[in-house]
Amino acid sequence: MCGIVGWIDFTKRMKEQQDIVLKMTRTLANRGPDAENVWTTDSVAFGHRRLAVVDIDGGRQPMTRTTERGDYTVCYNGELYNTEELRQELHLKGYRFRGHSDTEVLLTSYIEWKEHCVEKLNGIFAFAIWDAEAETLFIARDRLGVKPLFYANTSTGLLFASEIKALLAHPEVSPTLTREGLTEVLALGPSRKPGSGVFHGISELRPAHAILYSNKSNHIYRYWNVQSQAHEHSLEETIEEVRYLVSDAIQKQLVSDVPLCTFLSGGLDSSAISAVANKTYNEKHASPLHTYSIDFAENYKHFMQNHFQPTSDAPYIEKMTTHLSSTHRAVTLSQEYVAALLYDALLARDMPGMADVDSSLLGFSRIIRSDFTVALSGECADEIFGGYPWFHSPETHNKTFPWIRSSKERGNLLRDTWQKRLALEEFAYSSYAELTNEAPLLPGESEEQVALRKLFYINMTSFMATLLERKDRMSMAASLEVRVPFADHRLVEYAWNIPWEMKNLQNQEKGILRKAMEGILPHDVLYRKKSPYPKTHHPQFAELVQAQLVTVLKHKSSILQELFDYNQLQQLLDTRGSSFTTPWFGQLMTGPQLLAYLLQFHYWFEEYGIQLVES
Repeated sequence: MCGIVGWIDFTKRMKEQQDIVLKMTRTLANRGPDAENVWTTDSVAFGHRRLAVVDIDGGRQPMTRTTERGDYTVCYNGELYNTEELRQELHLKGYRFRGHSDTEVLLTSYIEWKEHCVEKLNGIFAFAIWDAEAETLFIARDRLGVKPLFYANTSTGLLFASEIKALLAHPEVSPTLTREGLTEVLALGPSRKPGSGVFHGISELRPAHAILYSNKSNHIYRYWNVQSQAHEHSLEETIEEVRYLVSDAIQKQLVSDVPLCTFLSGGLDSSAISAVANKTYNEKHASPLHTYSIDFAENYKHFMQNHFQPTSDAPYIEKMTTHLSSTHRAVTLSQEYVAALLYDALLARDMPGMADVDSSLLGFSRIIRSDFTVALSGECADEIFGGYPWFHSPETHNKTFPWIRSSKERGNLLRDTWQKRLALEEFAYSSYAELTNEAPLLPGESEEQVALRKLFYINMTSFMATLLERKDRMSMAASLEVRVPFADHRLVEYAWNIPWEMKNLQNQEKGILRKAMEGILPHDVLYRKKSPYPKTHHPQFAELVQAQLVTVLKHKSSILQELFDYNQLQQLLDTRGSSFTTPWFGQLMTGPQLLAYLLQFHYWFEEYGIQLVES
């Protein structure tokens, strides 16, 4: 994995802009601690920070290949899981390779198939390729958006980068928020509208999209989407296909020339990944897999069972580590550490995030990175198989984002003047309608089936995107590459058309996945009710965040004083957030997590020097 930046401008000599490109590149140092390089030609510059995972010596970037058709240069962040298949196909077409990196295979794929190469890729990626002969820049992002890419237009060219902070390091890009950007953060945060970079003039290249840029045109288009069609397989065939696709995705993602481990929570998704990975490791390396779990100091004393978090992880982790005989490390983070990392987590994400869920993941990733460079994690299974509670509550269908049920309460926190100017509830509704209208539907389906299609679509393109963003920024801020096998596009395509009665087999969330994993996982783990990534329940975390927020609110210049009603803020402080009765976001972002979000919001404006403008 890596961090990439780029700049194309046909009116400038890029050799004279190297200092700017280098400054942008260095903001991404954590994404690539192993190497730094800047490449320029007349009108294009690439900057690259490398985290070496495959072909340590031969995969240096930016990489240029000269052919009879001209010179091609790639700047790439990602991992291809079908590298060897592509290499063999290209071998048959007469191509030869200097090393065994996926970077060289990606570049050669573009030389052979041009922009259609993305249709052949199985992996996670964001890359740019400069075709010197055609004077064309091609930029693409993976189908599900596991790897990030943002861009901004300058007065005469185009900038792109893995993270927003790199774009803000360019002199023509400023940390400006319009009223719409501010509305988006307060109405949807910590999620974003697909394609939005929140800051004025900054956009996100959406997953499964590409840019074709030349001196004559700038064309942005979508190259992939799920396709709705009738599901032809029987239940038994579906179970077998899910088992194959899940296992194959995991096995493909074990390729690495550096140490690899897995996250293990004792839940269905991470346990399935760990079990399949462990079997492969035992066969190929004759050594056990290393697994990691996370918890908070003394959390067990304060854990409170609820509908969203019915069980704690510890007993199930123990069952799995015994079952696998894995080499396991249980990481326990102190409340002080998690609270202190809220600031670092904000910087990693470039905007307020998911509070202790972010900061604890950052701390967890740093600890894992001391021994490992690559990890596998269980994100995306809930979105594609229907694991969240809102999939099982018809009243949440066809209204608004079910993970943002707090729109009215969010608005009520604001001063009266800002409530009228921002209209958070209306923004959330219109954003939901805009996204659901994109969903590919199947003619002839019932109203309920249409509602479910739309629900799965917004989960894939919004909620899943938010969780993938969290995982990428927190892990890469620790220089740890995290892979997500359930985001394999073949699995996503297949699961999209599995009927709900099969997905919800035996009236249990992700029932089809559970059935497919029979014989692979212990029964207690296999049929454990879903429990999300853990948050801290310890009152000390609330006390720490509360104390920091009290200090912040003493400063009249704080953006919190400008935007939010003082009495509402005081009530939040007095009750440690419990006066806000609906989760701010998702299932567990309540109470102390809301206070932490507001604290990050203050830090964001202070650290980034954000300026509010009307338009």
